[in-house]
Amino acid sequence: MILPIVAYGDPVLKKEAEEIDIDHPDLENILENMYETMYNAHGVGLAAPQVGLSYRIFIIDADPFKDEYPELEGYKKTFINPVILEESGKKWAFNEGCLSIPGIREDVERQPDIIVEYYNEKLELVEETFTGVVARIIQHEYDHIEGILFTDRINSLRKRLLKGKLNDISKGKVDVDYRMKFPK
Repeated sequence: MILPIVAYGDPVLKKEAEEIDIDHPDLENILENMYETMYNAHGVGLAAPQVGLSYRIFIIDADPFKDEYPELEGYKKTFINPVILEESGKKWAFNEGCLSIPGIREDVERQPDIIVEYYNEKLELVEETFTGVVARIIQHEYDHIEGILFTDRINSLRKRLLKGKLNDISKGKVDVDYRMKFPK
């Protein structure tokens, strides 16, 4: 089922999400709905708070980056109750966007290497190292379960310049080709 994506301004996006019991009876359905929703909106990642669920879950599919990074073809992962154990390397800027903040893209600096502990789609506890674009996608989605948006990571002047556009998004004054839920 395709779920509406929660827009900027909704309190669920600023709240630290709760761990989900890996035996949660609806977990498989939640994941299926999240993938269907992400693909419908042409996203590369989606966190549970973006569909109104305050759980520490996110999914990624880096396949849209395959033209520039061929190794990412078919690169799809599920993260349940993830914890970033370490971030390292020299920060680098990359232009980010977000399904909850349509029409806005900004350069965000993040470290290129991370180590993450998480449960995968088979409910196996995994510790894995990620680098480059995949690490960036994971960090962006991880921020969502921490109640942080990419606009929180840009300088205050840029954020002030975007204030009108952000307010318009929260009021539903935005043109998107996927279902959204607006707070105002």
